Amino acid sequence: MALPTTLTLEIVTPDRALAHGEVDEVQLPGAEGYLGILPGHTPLLVSLRVGEMWYRQGTEIHYLFVAFGFAEVLPDRVIILAQTAERAEEIDIERAETARLRAAEAEKGAAPTQVDMDFERARIAMMKSLIRLQVAERARMRR
Repeated sequence: MALPTTLTLEIVTPDRALAHGEVDEVQLPGAEGYLGILPGHTPLLVSLRVGEMWYRQGTEIHYLFVAFGFAEVLPDRVIILAQTAERAEEIDIERAETARLRAAEAEKGAAPTQVDMDFERARIAMMKSLIRLQVAERARMRR
């Protein structure tokens, strides 16, 4: 049996479907680190963390922000079920910057040695806002 030459990519959140189509390559922020996926990849199930994801269609690269969820990788298909996902061009930069500042203030108010949900929430909010800003910057650089 011949190896597939493309991947069918599906990206779904609880609110909407973000992508469905044929792609050449995908990179995901897995819980253990980033992983690249090409057609013919070994099947696996991976937990997603907060991070930047991208996929390539020919020479065009599409960037997204994703946060938490799972990805099922098959030799000819990648299905992403994300808690949150946004295309780079959809990210509100002012809102992300405001969230970053708010998270920085919250982190200052909570001691990192405490086992405190407020500190963990602030840390996650900070990661989300920083990655959103990074992904949005990639979209601006391409224009």
